[in-house]
Formats: sequence, structure tokens, C-alpha cells
Amino acid sequence: MAVTKEMIDRINVLAAKKKAEGLTEEEQAEQKVLYKEYLASIRGSMKAQLDNVRFVEDLSEEELKEELAHRTKKV
Repeated sequence: MAVTKEMIDRINVLAAKKKAEGLTEEEQAEQKVLYKEYLASIRGSMKAQLDNVRFVEDLSEEELKEELAHRTKKV
């Protein structure tokens, strides 16, 4: 699930309320679910980013040329 602005806003509202006056059991449960979804999204994004990392040192000379040609086309 993608993190939406509404989800982040709700997380912030619940965090502020927790600090100011405390949360009801329902709000605590909602906060727990929202945190879980938020963290899953962040972890998924980080994993996807790391999965796309390629080490130049591990590439053959031909692969390195292809990679450099591909990068210059993007710029």
C-alpha cells in the first residue's frame, strides 16, 4: 500500500493527541495499523532501491560500457 498524505496526516494527529492527552483503545489500534502500513511501505521502497544497486567493480568491461552508455542517454 502506498503512503498517502491523508495517512501521514492521520499518523501526525494521533501522535500529537497521544502526547497531549492520550489515546483511546480504538485510536491506539488505528495508530498501530497505520504505523505498520507506513513502515511496510518505507521498507518496500528501500528494498526496491537496494535491489537496483549495481556495483561497477563487479561488472565486466562490456557491461560497464553498456551501463555508461545507458546513463549518458538518461542525462
